[in-house]
Amino acid sequence: MNFAEKPRMFLSSASAWADPPIQIKLSEVLGALSYALDITEGQPQGHAARSCMLGMRLARDLRLSNQHSSALFYALLLKDLGCSSNASKMCYLFGSDDRAAKRDIKTVDWTRISRSIRYVARHVAPQGSILRKAVKFAQVALGGVAQTRELVVMRCERGASIAAQMQLPRETSDAIRALDEHWDGHGHPDGLEGEQISPLARILGLAQTAEVFIRQYGLDAAIDMAVDRSGTWFEPELVRIFVNLRHDTDFWREFQRGDPRRQVAAFEPADQMLTADAGLLDRIASGFSQVIDAKSPWTFRHSEGVAEISVGIADVLGFDFSQRRYLRRAALLHDVGKLGISNLILDKPGKLTADELIEMRKHTRYTYEILAHVAGFRDLADLAASHHERLDGKGYHRGLCAGQLSTPARILSVADMYEALAARRPYRQDLTPEEVMTILTQNAGQGICPEVFAALKTWLAASDYKPYQLAA
Repeated sequence: MNFAEKPRMFLSSASAWADPPIQIKLSEVLGALSYALDITEGQPQGHAARSCMLGMRLARDLRLSNQHSSALFYALLLKDLGCSSNASKMCYLFGSDDRAAKRDIKTVDWTRISRSIRYVARHVAPQGSILRKAVKFAQVALGGVAQTRELVVMRCERGASIAAQMQLPRETSDAIRALDEHWDGHGHPDGLEGEQISPLARILGLAQTAEVFIRQYGLDAAIDMAVDRSGTWFEPELVRIFVNLRHDTDFWREFQRGDPRRQVAAFEPADQMLTADAGLLDRIASGFSQVIDAKSPWTFRHSEGVAEISVGIADVLGFDFSQRRYLRRAALLHDVGKLGISNLILDKPGKLTADELIEMRKHTRYTYEILAHVAGFRDLADLAASHHERLDGKGYHRGLCAGQLSTPARILSVADMYEALAARRPYRQDLTPEEVMTILTQNAGQGICPEVFAALKTWLAASDYKPYQLAA
């Protein structure tokens, strides 16, 4: 195909551009997106959904009202909304894969010094020399409680803030903030004690920890853990209810088998079932873009920037409101697959090795695999995952060529490339606006669409947009 030939407008049918039906269940949207939070935490996909199943089962025996149970349901699914905010910090402190450090910390009673020391010794600089291990161990050990609190505060405050921006119930965001509080007052971020901690947050804390123990060591080990931490981490009455669940064979049979993404919806209170209209889908896309961009300090506001640029280009090209809205969501979520990439790679201050480059390039496939399962967003999975494709077929991850790339896909590619070049990155010197445009000009025709690039220049000339690091 001649690169000047007019591209197809859509990757999929035109019906995909209509606003999704208003009756999409919110549980189906967030239950599927919780899988993105699982991979950020280094947990197997389904961790949040299984935690939700367990937490809602506990809530039933606690006789929570349906209104409180609904707030709990979404707090359990989204408990890790802030998980990406401390990923870079953990990677730097430990000198190791943030996902591995996060995964194993859920099984450690870090309030006990001996267990904390073993955890730190196991995770600091696993590929480093003895000297580097010793230096990293000292850095982590000297940070102590203050450092732990900083990591938890980053996580919990960010998660609660995003939940509030999505306009979820106040009880939901409050529970997410208090996720790591302990019954004895030795938790974080606020050192709340006993009944100062909301009942919802108490359930969150036990459910997430028990889920990890059940999956790794079995139900008996999880019960032993809960009993051991009763009165310190967990509310004694809540532990008693959890212990009594041992005999609910029907629940455990359902818990251990099948697809938790599908099963979890049955645990939402039927008379409190929430639906996701177009406005809520916009807020969810915006909220998860913050999760994505918080993964690395080098991608601060990247998704937001790509969305603004994409919509600006689309406006120049005459896209209508629904098309611009669809494109904006795809732009906000295009890098959701990066949540599954180690910060050792994302934050590396230098050129990636061949193996690291292969790993980095998996993020577009991860984006597709995550969004393809999300009600309300599955129709944009193809588009969101195409942001590193090129007209000459030398892009990734599918190696699509010009004839297979729609106008929206071409817009997303140009917007992503422009924002990434204009932003700071750890592996190169900052570029001037003139240098950015020179690189894009060199790629026009073979790599990026000339018509879309021309629309970008038109929009930049007419707008006051400036990449965040160049703003006055």
